[in-house]
Amino acid sequence: MKEEILLKTDFKDLKLFRRGKVRDVYDLGDKLLIVSTDRISCFDVILPCGIPYKGKVLNSISRFWFDFLKDTTRHHFITSDINDYPKELLRYKDQLQGRSMLVKKSEPFPIECIVRGYLSGSGWKEYKQKQSVCGISLPGGLLESAKLPGILFTPSTKAEKGHDENVSYEHIKGVIGETHAAKLQDLSIAIYEKAAEYALAQGIIIADTKFEFGMLGEGIMLIDEVLTPDSSRFWPKEGYRAGRPQPSFDKQFVRDYLETLDWDKTPPAPGLPEEIIEKTSSRYLEAYKKLTGKELI
Repeated sequence: MKEEILLKTDFKDLKLFRRGKVRDVYDLGDKLLIVSTDRISCFDVILPCGIPYKGKVLNSISRFWFDFLKDTTRHHFITSDINDYPKELLRYKDQLQGRSMLVKKSEPFPIECIVRGYLSGSGWKEYKQKQSVCGISLPGGLLESAKLPGILFTPSTKAEKGHDENVSYEHIKGVIGETHAAKLQDLSIAIYEKAAEYALAQGIIIADTKFEFGMLGEGIMLIDEVLTPDSSRFWPKEGYRAGRPQPSFDKQFVRDYLETLDWDKTPPAPGLPEEIIEKTSSRYLEAYKKLTGKELI
C-alpha cells in the first residue's frame, strides 16, 4: 500500500502555535503538539510536493536522540505514544501516528546553536576566501569536507523568514548573557561529540548540525528537532574522502535537480519528478535505519 503524504494539518479545534517549513505546532497549554509533515523546502522555499515517510523519519530520529541524550542534557520530549496523548487528540490519530510528539513548552533562546566538525557548505565557501569559518581563523591548507582541527561553535540568528545570519559568540553574550551563552556553547559541543561518536560507529559522519534550546523555570533544555537529516549534514562513512563534496542522507537529490532548472529560487517552487521523490524518500529511510538499526517500514 502506498504511503499517504501529509502536507498540512488543520486541527480546527486546536490552537495553532506555529506552522514552520516542515512542522505544524499546536498549543496545548503547558505542552506543545509537534507534527512533522512530509513538506520539503529548498533554498528557503517550500515545494508543492511532499516526500513519503519524511515526517515519520524526522519524528522518529528526534525521538531516538532525545532518549540517547537524556543523560547529557534536559530536553522537552514527553511522549510520542498516541495512547498517552490527551483524549481530544485521538480523533486525529491517523494523521498523528508515527509523526508527532508531545513536548514541554519552554521559552526558546533567540539563537541557533550551530556546531561544525567538518569543513563544508557555507563554512567551506568562507574558508576559501578568508581562511576562516564564521570569523574563526583556521590553519591553511584544509580541504573541502576535511575534519576540522577542533569542533566549532558558530551561532546564528533565528530568522522567522529568509536566511539566518551568522553571529559571533560575543554577540550572543550580549543577547542572552555570558552565563547562558557559555552553557549553550558547552552543551552544544557535548551533545555533538556524543552523537557524532555514536553515529560514526553506525556508518554516518555528522559533519555539522543545528540545535535549539529553551528555558523552563531556571533550567535550560534541548528543544525542537534533534540531529535529523533536515537539521544536520549526514554523510556516509563508507567512501568518505576529503577534497570533494560528499553524498548525504537528506534532500541532496532535490537540490541537485532544482539547480538544473531555470528557477530563480523564489516562490512558487516547481514540482519534482517521481524519481527524485522516491530517491529522496529512500535516503531519509536509510538514515533512520543506519542510526537506529531498525526498519521504519
